[in-house]
Amino acid sequence: MTTAVERTAAAPVPAGGPAPAAARRPPAEDARRPLWQRVAFVAALTGASVIFMLPFVWLVSASLRPREYVFAPGFLPVPFAPDNYAEAWSAAPLLTWLVNSVVVGVAAAAAVTISSAWVAFGFAYFRFPGRDLLFGLVLATMMLPFAVTMIPTYLIWSELRLTDTQVPLWAGNLFGSAFYIFLLRQFLLSLPREYFEAARVDGASYPQLFWKLAFPLIRPALLVAFVFEFKASWTDLMKPLIYLRNEELFTLPRGLKVVLDRFGYGGEQQWEVVLAGSVLATVPMIILFFLAQRHFVEGIATTGRKG
Repeated sequence: MTTAVERTAAAPVPAGGPAPAAARRPPAEDARRPLWQRVAFVAALTGASVIFMLPFVWLVSASLRPREYVFAPGFLPVPFAPDNYAEAWSAAPLLTWLVNSVVVGVAAAAAVTISSAWVAFGFAYFRFPGRDLLFGLVLATMMLPFAVTMIPTYLIWSELRLTDTQVPLWAGNLFGSAFYIFLLRQFLLSLPREYFEAARVDGASYPQLFWKLAFPLIRPALLVAFVFEFKASWTDLMKPLIYLRNEELFTLPRGLKVVLDRFGYGGEQQWEVVLAGSVLATVPMIILFFLAQRHFVEGIATTGRKG
C-alpha cells in the first residue's frame, strides 16, 4: 500500500496551489487587446532585448578581430581572426579555471539551496512563539554589507587553516541565505497545509515531509535558487581574490583578473586575448539559462504567491 506521503507527492497540485502564470490567465486575454497595444508591446520587448544584447554582441565581435582592429567602430568582425580563441586558450590555463568554477559553483549552489530549503520549511510549516520575530531577524541579516563580515569570516577560515583552498568559496553556504530562505518560504506557503497534515496522520516524520512531499513540489523554486547562486558564484571575484593564491585553484573570474593584468592595462596590450577569455567565461552561463529556462521562468512566476 502506498503511504499518504507518496500519494500526496504524486497527486497534482489543486487550483489553490502553485501553477504557472500562463495557466491562470484567461485564454482570450491577449486576443482582447487592441492590435496596436500588442504591436507596441512586442516592439518594446524587441527594443529592450536589442539594447541588452549589444554589449555581448560587441564583445564577441571584438574578440574575433586582429589586435589593431579590436576597438574599431562597428559590430562586424572585419577582419576576421578566430585564432584569438586558440591564443587565449594557450596563454592561460582556462580549462583548469573553468573546471574549478564549475566545481565551486555546483557546491555553493547545492549547499545554499538545500540548507535554505530546510530553514524555509521550518518557518513555513511549524508554528511556534516568536516565529515571525525570528524570521524578521533572519531577513535583517540581508542589511549587513559584505565588508562588515569579510574580515571576521577570513579570520575564521584562517584559524581553520583553510585559506588558499576552495572551501571558503562554498562552505559558508551550508548555513543558508536569508534571500533564498525568504524565496523558498513564500513558495512553501502556497502549498495546501492539508497535504502535510494528511501525511502526519499517516505517520510520516518531519524529514519525510520535507524530502518526500515538500521537496518534489517546490522543485521550480529550488531550481531558481540553484541558478541564482550558481550565477553568483560563477561571477564572484571578491572571495577568490581574498582566499586563493595558488593559480591552479583559481576560478574563472580570478583567472581573468590575471589575464587582464598580463595582457591588458599595464601588460602587453593584447586585448583580443582578454576579450576572447571573457567570451569563453560568459558562454557557459548562457547555456545554463537556456537549458533551465522553462523551469526557471515557472519558478519565478509562482514564487511569492500564497494559495
